[in-house]
Amino acid sequence: MKLTDVVPNLIVSHIDASTAFYRDVLGFSLVTTVPEQPPFVFVWLQHGNVSVFLNSAASVAQDLPGLAARPVGGTATLFVMVEADSAEKGVDALFSTIGSRAHVVMPLKDQFYGMREFAIEDPDGYVLIFAQRIA
Repeated sequence: MKLTDVVPNLIVSHIDASTAFYRDVLGFSLVTTVPEQPPFVFVWLQHGNVSVFLNSAASVAQDLPGLAARPVGGTATLFVMVEADSAEKGVDALFSTIGSRAHVVMPLKDQFYGMREFAIEDPDGYVLIFAQRIA
């Protein structure tokens, strides 16, 4: 046996707003929805090899009532690696594209551990850190 992937499965308060953020601001594409027509309770989005699942809080209440009762967002973070020929073409370009369209919680900066990073917050308070190795 081997594990092959891990996908963030985010509980969101407004699935339409979260879908729009990941699609329109971050450039994710819609893979599938449940049901096929709105109102959705589940949305699968993908950007390159990175997937994100969005679930409405109401949709998880039956199977995982303890999870549905927890605050949305909270301390959950997603660390997204960026690959490009240079920081200017990678993480810097990404920041230029989405920085003004999202709530920036950490500006673009070089970290002591050899990464160039910035962090934004999605509509439910989940923090997404975008990072590119520079050293």
